[in-house]
Amino acid sequence: MLRRALLRAGLAAALVLGGGLAAGAEERVVNIYNWSDYIDPKVLEAFTRETGIKVVYDTYDNNEILETKLLAGRSGYDVVVPSGPFLQRLIRAGAFQPLDKAKLKNLGNVWPEIAGRLAAFDPGNAYAVDYMWGTTGIGYNVGLVRERVGANAPLNSWTTILNPASANRLKDCGIMMLDSPEDLIPSMMPAFGAKGDSKRWDDMTLVTDALAKIRGAVRKFHSSEYIQALANGDICVAVGYSGDVLQAKKRADEAKNGVEIAYVIPREGALMWFDAFAIPKDAAHPAEAHAFIDYMLRPEVAAANTNFVSYASGVLPAKPLVKREILTNPGIYPDEATMQRLFTNTAWDDRTQRFVTRLWTRVRTGR
Repeated sequence: MLRRALLRAGLAAALVLGGGLAAGAEERVVNIYNWSDYIDPKVLEAFTRETGIKVVYDTYDNNEILETKLLAGRSGYDVVVPSGPFLQRLIRAGAFQPLDKAKLKNLGNVWPEIAGRLAAFDPGNAYAVDYMWGTTGIGYNVGLVRERVGANAPLNSWTTILNPASANRLKDCGIMMLDSPEDLIPSMMPAFGAKGDSKRWDDMTLVTDALAKIRGAVRKFHSSEYIQALANGDICVAVGYSGDVLQAKKRADEAKNGVEIAYVIPREGALMWFDAFAIPKDAAHPAEAHAFIDYMLRPEVAAANTNFVSYASGVLPAKPLVKREILTNPGIYPDEATMQRLFTNTAWDDRTQRFVTRLWTRVRTGR
C-alpha cells in the first residue's frame, strides 16, 4: 500500500515535472512585428531550426499602427522595427526596454557610421540596433515618364513631382506617394531651401501647399501598394522607399513584362531613414528577443535579408556577401558624395505633430 502510494506520488511528480518542461518548451517563442515584405522567409526558418525558438511573425505598413499598439500596452510582441523619429518618440514614452548588450555577441558587426546616425534618435544606441536603412526618393517607369516629360528633362529632382506642369503630364500614367508625412515633408524641404530637419511650421507648410497643388495628379497615397503597381506598369511614378522601388524593379524583371524601373535620389537632397530592432518594455520573451536580434546581426544572415529585400543592411561585414547588382547600385548603397547629401529628421513635438496631421489631412483629402 505504501509502495503503491509512493509510486502514485512519483508518477504525479513526474507528470508535474514533465508538464513544466512542456510548458517551458512552448514558451520558446518570439513574436515579431515588422514591415511587410521585409525579411527572407528562409532566415526565419533557419533561426527556428538552429535555436528551437518558434517565430510568430506579423506585419504592418506604417509606423502609426505600430506606435498605437505599443502606447496602448500589452501589444504581445517581443521585437518590433520602428523607424527613426518613431523610435525616438517611443523611447521618450518609455515603450522599450534597454538592450542587454551582453546578450548580443554579434553587436560588433554593426556599421559604425549607420549606428552613429541612428544615435540621433537613440543616444548611445541604448534601445535599438539598425536592421535596414535607405532613402526616400523617386521610382519611375523609364519609358512612360520619358514619353511625357521629354528625353532631356532632369528626373533626379523633386521638381519632377512638385512642378504642377510636369505632375499633370504624368497624371494619366499614374503617380503614387507614401502615406507618411514624417517621410515626405522632411524629404522635400530641401527643394524649398529649408533643412530637412527644420521644425519651422512655415517650412512644413511650403511643402504641403506644393503637394496640395498637385493633389489631383496623385492617384493614391499608400505606403506599400506602389511596389506592385510600379512593377506591373499600373503607375509610372512612385515617391517611396529605395528598397521598395528596387523590389518593384526585381519583380518586373522576373516577370519580363517590359517595364523598366529606375530609382533616383534627388539632387536637392533626400531623407535617410532607419528601421531598427527594439524590444517592447512589456515583452513576454526578452531572452528570445535578444537571441533573434543577435542572429540577425550575423553577416551571412544580414546579407541574405538584403539580397531578398534590396535594402542596405546595418551590418557592415555583410557587404562582401551582398549580390553585386545590389551592392553597386547607388540607390541602395550611395557613394560618399551622395551620403553627404542625405540627412535625418528627428521627432516632432506633440504640438507640431498635431499641426502636421492637419496639414496632411488637407493634402490627402484635398480639403
